[in-house]
Formats: sequence, structure tokens, C-alpha cells
Amino acid sequence: MLTDEIRKSLIQAALEARHWAYAPYSNYRVGAALLTTSGRIYDGVNVENAAYPETICAERVAVVKAVSAGEREFQAIAVVTQNGGSPCGACRQVLAEFGLDTVVLIADAEGHLNAEMPLIDLLPRAFTPQSLAD
Repeated sequence: MLTDEIRKSLIQAALEARHWAYAPYSNYRVGAALLTTSGRIYDGVNVENAAYPETICAERVAVVKAVSAGEREFQAIAVVTQNGGSPCGACRQVLAEFGLDTVVLIADAEGHLNAEMPLIDLLPRAFTPQSLAD
């Protein structure tokens, strides 16, 4: 269960991270803050590339940082964009690898929470590790 304090803390961390985004082509800066079940927060920013397909989203950066530190269980992720945009399909799929119950907080550049939902609501009928079981 996320408290209001945790929500605010995650959104603030994503807002602060957003300042470091590298978005010289789109100018669409994204910050993310991922809360693990151990209580640690990992931030991420989008990093664009002149070869556009090589761009990586803030959400995936946060996941990679957490996983590279040994984390595998996530509680929530806050995503902050200028207009409160939702995570892309690739980010939804990467998050699904670690659990569809991860809470997704979507906020705008002023820190206003626009949406909150479990990942399963953003990625119904997700392809997960269990999909490979049989």
C-alpha cells in the first residue's frame, strides 16, 4: 500500500531526475523513480540518440539500475513528463518482467499526479515469464 508520503517522495525523485534527461531531439524530458520492496529508490532519465531506435526511456533506465544492484521486486514507479504522458509499450513490457502488481504513478512537470494504477491495467494480457512455462 502506498502512502501519500511515499507517492510524493517518488514523484519528487522523478521530478528531480527529469532535469538530467538527455533529450536534444524531442525535448521531451522524462524522469522516473522506481521503489523496490527493499525500500530503495532508483531513478532514471530518458537518453536520446541521433540513431533514434537506440534511445532508452527513463523507466527502463531505472529498472536496469535496480536490477544491476541486485533488486528484483518492485513496489511502484513514478513517471514524470511535461504533460503526464504514460509509459511506452517497451517500458510496460520490461516492468511486467518483474510483476504486474507494480503501481504506476503518472505525473506532470508540476508534480501533479494524473493517474495511478497497477501495471496490469496498462498492459492487460501481458507476456510474462509464466507465458514461457509450458
